[in-house]
Amino acid sequence: MTITSALVLFAVIWFMLLFMALPLGQKSQQEEGERVPGTPDSAPVDPMIGKKMFWVTVITVILWVPLVLFISYGPLSVKDIDLYGRM
Repeated sequence: MTITSALVLFAVIWFMLLFMALPLGQKSQQEEGERVPGTPDSAPVDPMIGKKMFWVTVITVILWVPLVLFISYGPLSVKDIDLYGRM
């Protein structure tokens, strides 16, 4: 696995987890009863973006390291899953 493909794998996992984590624990302005003028009622009161990005990064590293090791040194290679015999 090249450095570029490892970084792309990290970015894909990170963004997938971020999009999964963004709606967790959200309270809308309508639920809280404090609406800021010019914003919709569904706007979040405190999105906690920094905290979510930190935990997404931690979980991504925990998932990414074994995946990179498995892809680089594991028993499964591209030739093993080549369905059309092109490799």
